[in-house]
Amino acid sequence: DGEFFPAEATVDFDGKTVVPFCTSGGSGMGRSGEDLATLAETGNWLKGARHSGSISEDELLAWVEGLK
Repeated sequence: DGEFFPAEATVDFDGKTVVPFCTSGGSGMGRSGEDLATLAETGNWLKGARHSGSISEDELLAWVEGLK
């Protein structure tokens, strides 16, 4: 069994905008973003995205820039 260390236990998201994302070869994010937002209780949580496991650094940076 792996241990889960909840990020919200050590990070104050108040006044922060959070965009959850992951890279994967197949599976999606499911409700991960919504669940993290619920656990954190603070912060401005935007809809996240799943990117291909083969996304390049340039493609990922372009996605991040597009969020602004």
